[in-house]
Amino acid sequence: MWCLVPLLPLLLAVQDAHALWKVWLPRDISAMTNSCVVIPCTFMFPNGARTHHGVNSIWYFGQPYPQLFPPVVFKSRTDVVHESYKGRTKLLGDLNQRNCTLLINNLGTEHSGKYYFRADLGGANIYTYPDFSELKVLEQPNIDVPEEILSDENLELTCYAPDNCPEMTPEIQWLFTDYLPDPEFTSEYAEESNTAVLSNTLSFTPRPMHNGQLLGCRVFYPNTTLAYERHITLDVKYGPRSVWVNVSSEVMEGSSVTLHCEVDSNPAARISWMFGDQELLWDTAANVSLALDDMSAAQEGVYTCVGDNGYGAMNASLYLSIKFPPREPVVNSSLTVLEGSTLALHCSTQGSPAPTLTWLKDGELVGTIVADELSVLEVFEVTPQGAGQYRCLAENEHGRASSSLNVTVEYGPMLLDESKCTVVREGVQCVCMAVGNPEPTIEFHLPDLNITINQTDNRYNYYTHTDGHTSTAMIKLREKGDRNGGAAVNVHCSMSNLYGTHSVLLELQQEKKYMMAVIVGTIGGVAVIAFIIAAVRYVGHNNKKEEAPAGTDRVLDNPALYYSAVKKDKQNLRKKVLKTELLGSKFNSILEETTVSVLNPTSDRCRHSHSFLSFVSTAPRLPTMLWHGCTHANPKALSYREYLCVHVQ
Repeated sequence: MWCLVPLLPLLLAVQDAHALWKVWLPRDISAMTNSCVVIPCTFMFPNGARTHHGVNSIWYFGQPYPQLFPPVVFKSRTDVVHESYKGRTKLLGDLNQRNCTLLINNLGTEHSGKYYFRADLGGANIYTYPDFSELKVLEQPNIDVPEEILSDENLELTCYAPDNCPEMTPEIQWLFTDYLPDPEFTSEYAEESNTAVLSNTLSFTPRPMHNGQLLGCRVFYPNTTLAYERHITLDVKYGPRSVWVNVSSEVMEGSSVTLHCEVDSNPAARISWMFGDQELLWDTAANVSLALDDMSAAQEGVYTCVGDNGYGAMNASLYLSIKFPPREPVVNSSLTVLEGSTLALHCSTQGSPAPTLTWLKDGELVGTIVADELSVLEVFEVTPQGAGQYRCLAENEHGRASSSLNVTVEYGPMLLDESKCTVVREGVQCVCMAVGNPEPTIEFHLPDLNITINQTDNRYNYYTHTDGHTSTAMIKLREKGDRNGGAAVNVHCSMSNLYGTHSVLLELQQEKKYMMAVIVGTIGGVAVIAFIIAAVRYVGHNNKKEEAPAGTDRVLDNPALYYSAVKKDKQNLRKKVLKTELLGSKFNSILEETTVSVLNPTSDRCRHSHSFLSFVSTAPRLPTMLWHGCTHANPKALSYREYLCVHVQ
């Protein structure tokens, strides 16, 4: 509302003759469109200025200088005004009382601007006051919004409506407040510089969810159609309240992956992707994506997205697991250990998922299978059989890899079963075979002769050979001077290396081919003797047929045929005798080949021959036989003819 009463004391107070041209009016005033406004105005002029025809006034718009032809808003002497003010303006004050209050109706936005008052006292006493009142014609009410709205802090929003039209009083109403938490409304009426303003304050505590919510203030004049609204959108500031990232995932080595991060905050947060203490990417936005290419095992770990907008900070993490086949296992270097010691083989690798580790020795499973990145194979009291190639095999669902090492076991010499002395044609051959690591050296000892035989002694045809860890040595004991009394062979084999010495008495054995010769010769001899017996019986039988009884004359029906038959029988008999002699010759040859010169007359082979002859002597129906035993002085074996003599009577 407007009021002119307070202006009168001001006029009365100016009494001195030195009073100047002066005007009082509100510097700023406002009104709603299509409503009205009253601009309060009081003016003063010098006492020396006399009014001859009363006081007249003019209201200008925009400019105070008439020579610039500003639009005339109101003129007391005439109704000639600017087109935009025709029928809209009225002077409410009494100029004689120095009251220049102006009413403007049916306002439009084009009426917003500065208004100047000009006093006309007549003659030269015309003066345009430089002071002005600036009118603002509003199409919607003003809402006082704080520069910053913070979440979880009390907020006050004030809606203003000007009350400078005496004919209408406004009312204020808030819109869209149904979902606000415990809203409160407070109305207030204020006057300043003869202008009035009605306000209504809305109070509540916003939350992040209220960011972007629409609110409105409605100003209306009762009993009129005039209504004005203004809408605002809340800009609630809050720190990050949620950070969304991918779930933890598994990716194959060498592949690509994209990590997404979305932060709910206002204003938008500075989003950064962190891997440990390293910042990989940042940007100020609502969401940021991190692209990772050609992934490696070194990139496995925790990735953290951090959002910070100055009002708060929040982060979220995910674990990125890189899957890859086992790396080539790391194993011990090749080892050389001593027999009986403990062996510990280490195998370590990397793989995702954790691989299974398997130890293989020469292709065969040893130890246990473990599902870990480290496996230790322990071998207690290592034996020579523990030497070989050990391989550690690492496997998982994405592949396999392996590494190998060689284990060498060093041990003292050991005699092999092939070591022996054997009777051969030249004498006795002794072979000694030993295994050891390092390979052993071999010597022969003849304790009866107090002789040591090694590779420096060539008289016994010493021969040695090494194959890997196996050593072989051989000597030949000849008949003359090599046997002590001829009763037995006494040969010792001595083996030695860094880890010990071992001596063994070698046993004397017959070679198989000579034993087979004796057996074959015996069987052959039996067959020949049996054949000779049969031949002798046949010859004796034929001789009896040829002898006729005394005093009996035989008459030959066909003498030529009889002669032919007798001749034929004699020829057949001669052939059988020749075959017998041939078989006997062959048998004698076999016996000579199988005879060993070093055997004495009482040896096993001679006893075999004697037994055979004894068996033959028991054969029935033999007329007369003469046997020669095994008492021949010659140490050489006797031939068949020297053992057997058959006399046919």
